[in-house]
Amino acid sequence: MSTHMEKFFEPESIAIVGASATPHKPGNDVIRNILANGYEGKLYLVNPKGGEILGIKVHRAVSDLPEGIDLAVVILPARANPRAVRDCASRGIKAIVLAAGGFAEVDADGESLQEELKEAIRETGVRVLGPNTSGHTSTPHRFTSSFFPLGALPKGPISYIAQTGNFATHTMRYIKSAEHFGVARVAGLGNKIDLDECDILEYYARDPETKAICVYLESFKRPRLFLDLAGKVTRKKPVILLKGGSSAGGSRAAVAHTAALASDDRIIEGALRQAGICRIHKYSHLFLAAKALAMMPLPEGNRVSFLAPSGAMLVCLTDFCEKHLSLRVPPVEEETRARLQEISPPFIRMRNPVDIWASATVHGVAYGYREGMEAVLKDPNIDAVVPVLLLTDETGVPSLDFIVELAEKYPQKPIYVTSSGQKKHMEAAKDFLEPRGVPTFPLIEDPFEILDILCRCRKALETPWRPR
Repeated sequence: MSTHMEKFFEPESIAIVGASATPHKPGNDVIRNILANGYEGKLYLVNPKGGEILGIKVHRAVSDLPEGIDLAVVILPARANPRAVRDCASRGIKAIVLAAGGFAEVDADGESLQEELKEAIRETGVRVLGPNTSGHTSTPHRFTSSFFPLGALPKGPISYIAQTGNFATHTMRYIKSAEHFGVARVAGLGNKIDLDECDILEYYARDPETKAICVYLESFKRPRLFLDLAGKVTRKKPVILLKGGSSAGGSRAAVAHTAALASDDRIIEGALRQAGICRIHKYSHLFLAAKALAMMPLPEGNRVSFLAPSGAMLVCLTDFCEKHLSLRVPPVEEETRARLQEISPPFIRMRNPVDIWASATVHGVAYGYREGMEAVLKDPNIDAVVPVLLLTDETGVPSLDFIVELAEKYPQKPIYVTSSGQKKHMEAAKDFLEPRGVPTFPLIEDPFEILDILCRCRKALETPWRPR
């Protein structure tokens, strides 16, 4: 296992080889990202033109750098990479990020160049992330090697391993601007010429900043080791994985993307389940589940109560939970049922799931939802609560402080909010609740699907790991 991971995620000094003074070029954006995140270590720039870039001195060659820099980020054309690896190694740099594409994922010439690069790595003993990667991120150390314009990144408890560059680029930009949660570490694996998912997973396993791990992979470089590591990690931290290339068409696309070799999906499915990895099949769940993990505790079990303003929703969502997911919608205790009946007109028969709209109509939306939610949150038969809010000009848009207060009052039970009505009010609810620690979901089914995922994570935490 690599002994150099700290140099990638906790570097005290960094060299940008291929730094650029031209705005919006990768060699310039990476510098701006590092500065925007407030990196406190030493930053060295390399470009044959010399001079200064963004007020930082530029060295004309790697040979001009001081000895023993922790990490080099190389943003040069593919053919320059083998030489750059040797140059960096000659200055004592043992950790290198290679951004360039144009290797085995492209054609036979690229495959030959990748073999040349492998030889340079073997000769020098350096550790390499990439090539064909858009970089990595370490918010506890206020650093990113991404060359996509990101700015300052929010710190949080979720770490990603991704065999795609988009988590260090446009997906991270989306998370930053729309989902109100932060990350600890992000690693774009690229072609996995050296470092792979096992190296990163082993580091995340012992990283105190990482509370949960989300993974996107198209292939497993060392499958037996990965599953053994994951089997141990999933008993301490949730691991959620989206596997690309599981269909014939997806497998062909994976080869074109990162030169990945996919395996038999049925074998993969069983092995992942045994290792306690929660496999998902929707790309959006990589950040929706992460948001829920960042904001709320794991549910203690799979028993859910939801409050909805529509009888059709009560019926359809119960069917969805119990026929298509592993969730139960159980009866509540008599004391809870009586309280629900007390806040509702007598012509509505109250139970779980909760038909809340009559109470909200008579007593006000805030009262109906607040009292109904508290009743089911108190119930020992319930592990999680999903309020389906109705938000329109005509029906009224209450202050949602009561949801934040209930989340603080019952911290052991997750609350996932979804809504229906006018888009402007739904978006305003998200913008109010999520910075205060309550996750919201755009589609009615989303919170239930995410709850199902996290219930599987809970089960893995509680199941002893028995390696083969």
